[in-house]
Amino acid sequence: MVLNHYKLAEQPFGVTPDPCFLYMSATHREAMASVLYGVKSGRGFSALIAEPGMGKTTVLFNLLMQLGDTAKTAFLFQSHDTPRNFLRNLLLDLGIEDDGEDLVGIQAKLNECLVQETGQGKHFVVIIDEAQNLSDDVLEVVRMLSNFETPREKLLHIILAGQPQLAAKLASPQMLQLRQRISIVARLVPFNGDETRAYIEHRLRVAGYRGETPLLTDRALALIADHSGGIPRNINNICFNALSLGCAMKRRTIDAATIAEVLRDLDLAPLCADRPVLHAQAQNQSAMRNIFGVCSSIFSKRRVARAGIAALAALLAGTGWTATKYFDRSTANPLVARRLNHE
Repeated sequence: MVLNHYKLAEQPFGVTPDPCFLYMSATHREAMASVLYGVKSGRGFSALIAEPGMGKTTVLFNLLMQLGDTAKTAFLFQSHDTPRNFLRNLLLDLGIEDDGEDLVGIQAKLNECLVQETGQGKHFVVIIDEAQNLSDDVLEVVRMLSNFETPREKLLHIILAGQPQLAAKLASPQMLQLRQRISIVARLVPFNGDETRAYIEHRLRVAGYRGETPLLTDRALALIADHSGGIPRNINNICFNALSLGCAMKRRTIDAATIAEVLRDLDLAPLCADRPVLHAQAQNQSAMRNIFGVCSSIFSKRRVARAGIAALAALLAGTGWTATKYFDRSTANPLVARRLNHE
């Protein structure tokens, strides 16, 4: 329905890392060129660091497309809890049968495959996505893979891609040997306002939009840039909901009012607004129980008074009146204070 309404061939703001929709900002172009150069020059290790939602995986898929048949590649993205499972998954991704051998046997099979591919003039590239989740033991095995080499060249190039936590992990003292092997570190940074506009227009154009007027107004684009933080995933979420809402309201153009309504719908803060109130009510009820306990001990022989205090405590807890107010009022009255001391 949305696609027909706006005359689109496909969804422009999908959630899959489709390289066809990749918008090459200045930092995206620089990151792509750096990593590609590292592979072709046989540097051994590269790293790609970016905040969540910046399109790391899309960049990596685009890199694989550019390498084409010139390289044998493996793309690992699931978490690996042990070194053996990491190497086993690597073999499976390369189409090499795992015979249940130990680490030495697995490494021997991998080395055989590397020598064969290199002999055919191909690069051998392993991409490890979400690498910030790897344990130190697995990262040590990754470092050991760099030992596959000849006197003239590295047999394997490894690209570690991850969030800023990966940079922090690589900078730690225990990762010194691995860090020294990473000769290229590429980064992706959020879009500015102009790049956000260009990103949206690019995705609409790829999706087939050919309208005579822009689909989003200037003020709508400015709102998206301000509230998305320049993160592509955030931009996609806002635009997807804006097109859906605009279609439901039969609007041909997405204006600032539509974006503002989408931002309100996506805001989770109101859904959490009752939590402080519930917490305060729980504190009040706890305080009232304390009052009941204190007063019951004071008036232990007076059942009528104790029943009255219990009813009062329940009433105050229900109305949200705090225990602090009760004590302030009771102790502020000298007559009440003396009466409590006397009892």
